[in-house]
Amino acid sequence: MIDIHCHILPGVDDGARTMTESMVMAREAEKQGIQKIIATPHHQNGAFTNSASDIKPMVKLLNVKLLEANIPVEILPGQETRIYGEMVTDLKTGDLLPLNETSQYVFVELPDTHVPQYTTQLLFDMQIAGYIPIITHPERNQELIDNPDKLYRLVKNGAVTSITASSVIGKAGKKIQKFTQQLIASNLTHFVGSDAHNLKRRGFYMREAFQEIGRTFGTTISYQLMENSEALVGGLALYKNEPERVVTQKLWKVFSK
Repeated sequence: MIDIHCHILPGVDDGARTMTESMVMAREAEKQGIQKIIATPHHQNGAFTNSASDIKPMVKLLNVKLLEANIPVEILPGQETRIYGEMVTDLKTGDLLPLNETSQYVFVELPDTHVPQYTTQLLFDMQIAGYIPIITHPERNQELIDNPDKLYRLVKNGAVTSITASSVIGKAGKKIQKFTQQLIASNLTHFVGSDAHNLKRRGFYMREAFQEIGRTFGTTISYQLMENSEALVGGLALYKNEPERVVTQKLWKVFSK
């Protein structure tokens, strides 16, 4: 199993604070069945700045430590970048880091409360430049919860999304869990990542999430989401079903009158 979203690098953001904590997280990842983790420290989110030149040597160091400790988990470089207008420019200059460095996939984090007006144009510009934007944890964005058609249009236009394992199993609350299920049912998500920061409050839950998806939506969907992470790392095509609009509870009430 591959985890494409994890804050395992020590001392760079609000994830692991020390190398010891990083090692403890890696041991738990091994127990979950995770063999590879893309380290995605926060970047340009107002609190943390982690450029590509800072991330790559830290990934190498952590891999050395894991090898010395006989922990069979490999760390790959990445970033979780808060959306901003110069992303395409910074991808071209190398300040922004695609997932696994050599892929065309780039994490784009939206604010929790809204979708910036320039989002559609920026995601289009990223694709024209040869990149595929992955919207991280869309299930936690309030504007998308209130108006899921916005996410439908972004996905219809070529963006993909990654939901969080803890959201799948209800750790973020029932409202977010329900919206997460709607995104899966409507083919509006393509990956599951842990977004793990630590083992106390924000752990991996990857095994539990895929088990839940398998029970609710069938093993085919569960395997597709799992294999998409492998495809990303391996440079292969994703499993993508035709996106559908989320049918909200409000619409159901209208039709039932």
